Amino acid sequence: MTPAPDTYQPGRYFDCGATSFPKPEEVAQEMSRYLNEVGGPYGRSFYPRALEVAGVVEETRSLLACLLGTGQPERIVFTHNATHAVNIVLKGLALTGKEVWISPLEHNAVARPLRRLKREGRITVRFLPAAADGRILPEKLSGLFSRRTGLIVVNHQSNVNGVIQPIREIKAQAGDIPVLVDAAQSLGHQTIDVQGSGIDFVAITGHKGLLGPTGTGGLYLGGRPLSPLIEGGTGSRSESSAMPDFLPDKFEAGTPNIAGIFGLRAALTHRPAPLHSRADFLDLLQAVGRLPGIRLQAAQSAEHQGELFSITSSAMDCSTLGLRLYEEHGIETRLGLHCAPLAHHHIGTFPQGTVRISPSVYHRARDFKILLAALTAISTQG
Repeated sequence: MTPAPDTYQPGRYFDCGATSFPKPEEVAQEMSRYLNEVGGPYGRSFYPRALEVAGVVEETRSLLACLLGTGQPERIVFTHNATHAVNIVLKGLALTGKEVWISPLEHNAVARPLRRLKREGRITVRFLPAAADGRILPEKLSGLFSRRTGLIVVNHQSNVNGVIQPIREIKAQAGDIPVLVDAAQSLGHQTIDVQGSGIDFVAITGHKGLLGPTGTGGLYLGGRPLSPLIEGGTGSRSESSAMPDFLPDKFEAGTPNIAGIFGLRAALTHRPAPLHSRADFLDLLQAVGRLPGIRLQAAQSAEHQGELFSITSSAMDCSTLGLRLYEEHGIETRLGLHCAPLAHHHIGTFPQGTVRISPSVYHRARDFKILLAALTAISTQG
């Protein structure tokens, strides 16, 4: 187990849905080691430091492949973040004249590029049937799709209310229709088995549940024909002005974030054991839901709940509630619409938004008690 850094203040940082904090101490150490000691490029040279870089990059690729349940690491391409990965799929797949079905809880990483494609007259966007909390209802998908359906996009875990989507069941109903899973919030917390489920694409970010640095991410490619979003140098097939047609080079133009990948490998190989239990989190959720004047935004069933939720107050707007949590109790949260207006429309919190609470694996049960005491004080004081 990697201990939390000494600078971490227990019970205070509840914004891990935006970016995780703290990180395993090895993340910064490895990034510093690359910048100060190793240096060198990836895939461009043959001398020892360049070969060490290549080894770290390929090991990280393999670690991500294992995390997704695939024995083909070349199908993992590095990106800047999950948004970059999503755009590769949405703009590289042959979608002209097609329908794209999405969940009602999608992030703007999906909604904005789809809006552009729709505005250009290339696609039609339709919403998958869902419960009031936004969870897709697989039993209502039968017969829903047609030959015009070009893609299904599902946010695996909502960044607003923490709802976990039944991606395996959705893919089973989709059949041969490609499915893109946005795993920005889920990977590191939820299991994704691409071979067992048949999922076609998975968008990954390194800086949330994986506890890595910002500016790192990836995309799992399951074999569907896809055009690269960015073209340029790869260090391979340099005699040709065309992009290489093999993976992962086809989608990795330019020098990657090598320092970030060193940090991501450290996060993947030094992942701490959670310092709280699932029961601790569910106890917190239930207690918050009982507070006077507090409305809990979460999954209808604990079975489908990730470790993230939102709240609103009948006595004050979310900005005031979040400000009081910070100014009176030092608790850091995320306020507003969380780059996910579609989700807030669906759960009825648009345009005011919510206060989002997203803990870390480093939080202990006593930290949850600190949070609950702060919310109790504010809710009873009004």
